[in-house]
Order: sequence, then C-alpha cells, then structure tokens
Amino acid sequence: MNKTAYVKQLIKTRQRQRRNTFAATLLIAGVGLIAAYKPAQAATGILNASYDVTRELFKDINPAFVADWKKKTGESISVNQSHGGSSKQARSVIDGLEASVVTMNQANDIDILADKGLLPQDWAKQFPNNSAPFYSTMVFLTRKGNPRQIANWEDLGKPGLKVIIPNPKTSGNGRYSYLAAWCSVIKNGGTEAQARQLVENLFKNVPVLDGGGRGATTTFTQREIGDVLVTFENEVQLVRQEFGDNFEVVYPKISILAESPVAVVGKVADKLGTRKVATAYLHFLYTEAGQDLIAKHYLRPRSEVAAKKYAASFRPVNLFTVDDVFGGWKQAQKKHFDDGGEFDRIYIKK
Repeated sequence: MNKTAYVKQLIKTRQRQRRNTFAATLLIAGVGLIAAYKPAQAATGILNASYDVTRELFKDINPAFVADWKKKTGESISVNQSHGGSSKQARSVIDGLEASVVTMNQANDIDILADKGLLPQDWAKQFPNNSAPFYSTMVFLTRKGNPRQIANWEDLGKPGLKVIIPNPKTSGNGRYSYLAAWCSVIKNGGTEAQARQLVENLFKNVPVLDGGGRGATTTFTQREIGDVLVTFENEVQLVRQEFGDNFEVVYPKISILAESPVAVVGKVADKLGTRKVATAYLHFLYTEAGQDLIAKHYLRPRSEVAAKKYAASFRPVNLFTVDDVFGGWKQAQKKHFDDGGEFDRIYIKK
C-alpha cells in the first residue's frame, strides 16, 4: 500500500473510532439519565409515633394490619413504633422524626403538627369520630385495700398524700389528669379559684414528675413511690393483670373523656411514598378486627359490636369533655400549659 492510500485508510479508521466512542458515550449518558429519573420506590414500612401507654396495644395491632395488608395486596410491609410522652412525640416529629402516622392521646399534639405544615388543619375530618378510633378516661390506682381511702378528685389534695402524675408539660396523661381535677370542681358548682386551689394542693403532693405515663406507672409499681397513681383506665387494668391483687382501681364520680386522635403525617408520608399504607393503617383501627383488639386492651372502642362484646370491661362513668369546660384543646393549652400558664404558676409555688 502506497503512502497516500495508507494515510486515507488511517483517517477512515480514526473517524470510525470517534463515531463509536461518541455513540458509546451517548448510550452511557442515556442509561444514567434513565437511572436518575427512575421514580423512587415507596418505602416498605411505616413508623407510628405514639404515646407511651399504647405499647402493648400496637404490639397486637401492627402484625394484624401487616397480615391484612399482605392478604389484600400481596405486599410485605413492616410497621415500626416510637413511644414517649405525647407532647414529646409531637416535638420529635417536628424535629425530624419520620413518622408516617401519629397516634396521640390528645388533639392538641396533632394541632401542633398542623401548625407546622406537616399535615392539614382539618386533619380531624380525615377519619370518623373526629379521627379518634378509641377513647379512655382517667382513674385512680391505689395500694391494696385503698388504705388512704381515696374516692374522688378532692381527696388527691389532702395533706400528706403522695400522688403520682406525669408532667403535664410533656405528657397528655398529665394534662388530662390536671384538667380532670380542675373540672371536677367546676362541674360541681365551684369557682375558678377553688379549682386552682385543688390543683395546687394536688401538685404539692406529687413527689416525682415523670415525663410520661409509663414512667409514672413504673414509679408507682416498681419503685413503690406514692399512695395513688392517676392514669388512663387501660393502663391501670394492665397493671392489675401484671401485678394481680396488689392494687385496686378506683373510679371517681366524674372524669374526663380522653380521646386518642390519629393522623397521617402527610409531609412525611409523601416524601417516603407511604401515604397509601399509612392511610390504610389508620383505617384498620376502625375495622371490627382493629376495634376488637382495642377493646381487649381496655381502650373504649367506637364500634357498637365491640362495645357490647366487652361491656363488662368498662364501667359506666359520667364523662365531660375538654370542650365542655375550656372550649377546646387550644384554649386549654394556652391558659394552662403554655409557658407562663396556670401550671407553671402553680408548680413554681411548689
């Protein structure tokens, strides 16, 4: 091959190599773009941020829902739990805890999430019964034989008594106990000043201010501190199951309706792709299977079928609501539990 022909052949070869390299580059780039724009797969699990005396309930609810979801969709999912004082849990979600759902013990702790834009302001309309699939009330747990003869809210203010109640600043349990004591005076025709005095006397009798309801239960049952524990009806029943006849349950003449509201944390669920599962999870709480499990754990169900089936577990109680006396949770929170509110002034005196 002469020199001219060789040069022409070399040029053609290099041109072909450049075309092949360019095509390969386009192919690689195309694959990269496809990968980059591939829709993110939804998470296979959800996190439920709940208050701390629902641990046993959701240990039963979660596997039942997982099995139900598998049966209906063929998908395997998981449900994880986070527990703590109700208000602490709300703060954790605000601070970044990626809970797709919250199951709290008072509406105010979900309103706070709505105020931060994590879910809609009308969240209570998303599910039946103001998005509260079950409710409870506040009762007393005393030592065996009720040696201090505690019968009603006014007894908790008697000098020398030791009362175990969690911190109303961090716990829905504590707030319900505080408001129930306050309202017991108002509902019996007393004045605001008399209600304040009872609550002040009560908190003078609180030797340990735990952060949540389960911590208060531990203080009373295992650390053996206190003459009486004020807590949710379901919690005292679980204590009696575990510890037998060492304790007695006392129902006051009047108590507070303690609803347990639930909500999908929309901002988190949409980010993780879990909205569908999260919504189904909360709907499951309203099914007969869910309501049956709820009643088995001594939480008062909404279902008439479950309520009738477990009627022997729930004593009739004269209940009032936060709306009755305070006009709603937002007003109660502002007056009593915000910084500088009634509770702060009462506790500073102590």
